[in-house]
This record gives sequence, structure tokens and C-alpha cells, in this order.
Amino acid sequence: MSLHLGQISLLVDDYDTAIRYYCDVLGFHLRSDEAVGEKRWVVVTPNPTGQGAALQLVKAQSPLQQSLVGGQGAGKVWLFLYTDDFETDYQRLLSAGVKFLEQPRHESYGSVAVFEDLYGNRWDLMQRKVC
Repeated sequence: MSLHLGQISLLVDDYDTAIRYYCDVLGFHLRSDEAVGEKRWVVVTPNPTGQGAALQLVKAQSPLQQSLVGGQGAGKVWLFLYTDDFETDYQRLLSAGVKFLEQPRHESYGSVAVFEDLYGNRWDLMQRKVC
């Protein structure tokens, strides 16, 4: 048996705003945007081939869900965006207006910088060291 993580649900306040941010600012690719009854099935992925984990953007409906938009990680980094060219991607995201919370760090495990997305979710932009 072979398991892998397919996608993670991410609460958003508006589908179109979220699609624009993740695709136009972060450079993700829209894998799916389909009507499913009164809802939409929206999936974005950082990889143009669609390989690896993706984000399913889910519009918050209930008051509880709305209160969790941007807070699913409870203020901690909980999403990790890997790159094979840290400096280029860091500069591209910085130029696109991404809010970095720190200067890049070069640790024993690789290069990393924490940023917040449109909603305040914390991410690591990371290039792991190859052993």
C-alpha cells in the first residue's frame, strides 16, 4: 500500500479573491473550479503538473468556520511551500507583495523564511538542503 497526502482544505472568505491571491500572487495553478450544487470545488496547486499536495479552497459558511479563516494553524506555521530555488522565489514573492515576517534564514536543514498569506495563515518558504 502506498499513501500520500493529496490535498488540504483551507478556509477562505471568498472563492474568487482566494483564487486570485493563490494563483496571481503566490504563482499556484488552478487545478479545478467546478460548481457542485450550490458550492464550488476549487483546488489550487503550486506544481503545474498537479503532482504533490494541493489546497482545496473552501468558503467558510458557519460563524465558526468564518472565525477560523486565517486561523487554522492557531498562529503557528502550518503550511510549507518548498522550492528548489529559494532566492529567486523569495524575491518573486517579495515583489508580488507577499508579507514576510522575517528575513531569510539559512539553517542546517536549509533556507527558510516565514510569510503570511492573504488571510494571515503562516507558511514557511523553504529550500531543503540536499544531503
